[in-house]
Amino acid sequence: MDVLMLSRLQFAFATFIHFIFVPLTLGLSLIVAVMETKYVRTGDETYKRMAKFWGKLFLINFALGVVTGITLEFQFGTNWSRYSEFVGDIFGSLLAIEATAAFFLESTFIAVWVFGWEKLSPKLHAVCIWLVAFAANLSALWILLANGFMQHPVGYVIRNGRAELSSFLEVVTNPYGWNEFFHTVTGAWALGGFFVVGVSSIHLLRKSNVDFFTKSFRVGAAFALIFSIVVALVGHRQGNIVAEVQPAKLAAMESHWETQKNAPMYLLAVPDPANEGNSIQIGRIPSILSLMAFNDPSAEVKGLKDFPKEDRPPVTLTFSAFRLMVGLGTLMLVLAVLAFIARHHPAESSPKLLKAFIWTIPVPYIALQAGWAVAEVGRQPWIVYGIMRTRDAVSTLAVEQVAISLVAFFVVYILLAALDIFLLAKYARKDPA
Repeated sequence: MDVLMLSRLQFAFATFIHFIFVPLTLGLSLIVAVMETKYVRTGDETYKRMAKFWGKLFLINFALGVVTGITLEFQFGTNWSRYSEFVGDIFGSLLAIEATAAFFLESTFIAVWVFGWEKLSPKLHAVCIWLVAFAANLSALWILLANGFMQHPVGYVIRNGRAELSSFLEVVTNPYGWNEFFHTVTGAWALGGFFVVGVSSIHLLRKSNVDFFTKSFRVGAAFALIFSIVVALVGHRQGNIVAEVQPAKLAAMESHWETQKNAPMYLLAVPDPANEGNSIQIGRIPSILSLMAFNDPSAEVKGLKDFPKEDRPPVTLTFSAFRLMVGLGTLMLVLAVLAFIARHHPAESSPKLLKAFIWTIPVPYIALQAGWAVAEVGRQPWIVYGIMRTRDAVSTLAVEQVAISLVAFFVVYILLAALDIFLLAKYARKDPA
């Protein structure tokens, strides 16, 4: 393997592991804030205990996630220095704002929240966790606006061989970045709901702390249903934006090869990039691709054959990841409906249903990871869409240097992920007391 492939593998692996932590942090921060607010409003001590129990799981996940996030950013300077040099004016400013305006706010008020239970009034203490939730999601916003620039660059000029900021307002109002933000965070909020439902189901199967975990289940089920619906709606809008600004990605997502109006979609297709087509196409639905992409059944959808081969994304991986994301998203919606129906008396539900909620905790994680594979793999061969290719962004390094760092990242990140899963599983099974 060359330096480019090793660097891509390293960044992909580090991002994959980091994103195990991120969505649960975003989801649980909001859920804990809702639980503590219900305690302040009702005076019900159960909600206070719920905020502490789920807050402990949030803290475990947040602490380990911070480590993976900080080391991930180092790679922009080590492995991708030519990229950093090219877009540093834009990308660097967004990450700097994320660190100073969001991460420090989040870290500060987490400490106040952890140590302030007996020192602050209930209302003021609840404000702290809301500030934590706000800052966590604000942090996601700045990072996704940075990624939105990579997906759909705006507000820049090319000067002296570099992309320089010409309009900060255009960058921070980039519709691609904002829709990407809402698609990601609503998926994370849904994941938080499924996590709470799944962990609550463990205790409800044991018939332990039934009132505590029934109330937890109820909150989680509401989050899971509401945001499973919202993430699907926002995802449709994201597809519209992709069709407009990244037509090659859309064509790869659907393995669509011929430019045509009234473009169909197939229930079953198997991409065959070598022969520029699909080896299997079953279940043709006329005009549905045009309708989904442009909200117009007669719209023209550009096919992959209209793009030079060097400008086409990896079709099979993009196509498969998109199908996996959509399929698991549909499953999430079905499970969320079942959880919402059972929310009042979940302990009386079928043991098989409760076990299903436990075993499907990984489902939203996999769906989110598949979604990011679509976003990032589907953008290739560009690191900044249309203006810088990935091969031109990598640092000048020896293969041995990158190979060593890849192994180091692999070992450290696997250990951190394993530790996170171990601690979450250990404390999630404990009695809330």
